[in-house]
This record gives sequence, C-alpha cells and structure tokens, in this order.
Amino acid sequence: QVQLVESGGGLVQPGESLRLSCAASGSGLRANTMGWYRRAPGKERELVAEISSGGRTNYADSVKGRFTISRDNAKNTVYLQMNSLKPDDTAVYYCNAKRPTAWGPVNYWGQGTQVTVSS
Repeated sequence: QVQLVESGGGLVQPGESLRLSCAASGSGLRANTMGWYRRAPGKERELVAEISSGGRTNYADSVKGRFTISRDNAKNTVYLQMNSLKPDDTAVYYCNAKRPTAWGPVNYWGQGTQVTVSS
C-alpha cells in the first residue's frame, strides 16, 4: 500500500507561482513512477507531469516550460513547481503513484489539492 498526501495548493493571481508537494508513505516507493494529474471543472482528469524512478520526466504540452516535476527519494516526496500560472491551470491537482507489479501497474491517488488562478 502507498499513502499520498498533497499540500501547497491555494489561490494565486495569473503569472504567480506555487509549489505542490506530495508526501508518500509505504513500501517500495523508489520503484514507483510518480505523477501529478489535474481535473478542472467540467473536464476529464488529465496528466500534468510524471517522473520515473530513474528521473525521466514527461509533461503535458500545456505546461511545458512552466512546470517542473522533481522527486526527493530520501524524503519520499515529489514536487510540482508551477510558474507563470494561468487561469486555465485552475483545477484540483492529484498526486499519483504507479507501482509496477507482475500484473501491470497499480495506481494510488492522493486526496487532491485545489489550485485557483484568478485576478
């Protein structure tokens, strides 16, 4: 089992920055691909960014150049640095862990943290 707890959301103005954190607990955390997803009102949940156990990253086109995902394995924490925020970034952001198993990846989710970008 993996437990994920997000923090760092809030209300900011366009152009400002936020850093989200996701603290993970459980066994075998370093083997997991960690990611951030978001769900905006009336939209499907979408991948924002992910980072593999080896540090390889992948970003949605809409956030490339503005967001940076990183992980600190010693602290079992993954971060999402969000710069130049736009109103379209308003959503609930969810931390995700993908645990590799012999039967395919198993997904774990945090409870979500609200990010609101508004003037």
